[in-house]
Amino acid sequence: MQLYIGNKNYSSWSLRAWLMLEKNEITFEEIKLPLDTPAFYEALKDVTPSLKVPSIIDNDIHVWDSLAICEYINDVYLSGRAWPESVSQKAKARAVASEMHSGFSALRNEMPMNIRAKRSLTMSEACKKDIARVEQIWAEQMTQYADAGGWLFGRWSIADAMFAPVVMRFQTYGIAVSSQASLYMDKVLSCPVLAKWINEALQETEIVEIDEAGEDI
Repeated sequence: MQLYIGNKNYSSWSLRAWLMLEKNEITFEEIKLPLDTPAFYEALKDVTPSLKVPSIIDNDIHVWDSLAICEYINDVYLSGRAWPESVSQKAKARAVASEMHSGFSALRNEMPMNIRAKRSLTMSEACKKDIARVEQIWAEQMTQYADAGGWLFGRWSIADAMFAPVVMRFQTYGIAVSSQASLYMDKVLSCPVLAKWINEALQETEIVEIDEAGEDI
């Protein structure tokens, strides 16, 4: 299997698919492409019609989009265990993962993932509303699972893959959250698999200007 990703410092969608594979110890070849360059689009033209990362090739199967990749890996390699077992919790996990996938546009646009940076910025009301909703999700889940595994639904799931880049954003821009939500951030940031991605992101030197939001602290 080949996984095509972008720069680890900036590519939040790539991080989600990469975590799905690394956390579940699935063997794959990582192909990292420089974002926002002609070489990026040239390399992807025979990989994905979307010309976006992440994308995977597994034998003769091509899958693109982070959530679609997570679902494919869950179906083919994990026998469905990347979602909670309970029907009700599985439904909720899918709902919050999909909410992250399709929503929070103000947060994603105004607060791009930039692991190397520590920044301050002026947020719109829409962005503040997105932050409050994320905090609500984390705090609500921690009331049930902080002492029962510590991930959003106890054990690690696709929902955690979807929210990991948001934790990185909150750290970059110094977003203060409630004590309950902080428990989740601490859990994510203590993950050794994520630490591997972070360490490699810190070694990158490429600059993607569109993702350099805010002012240095």
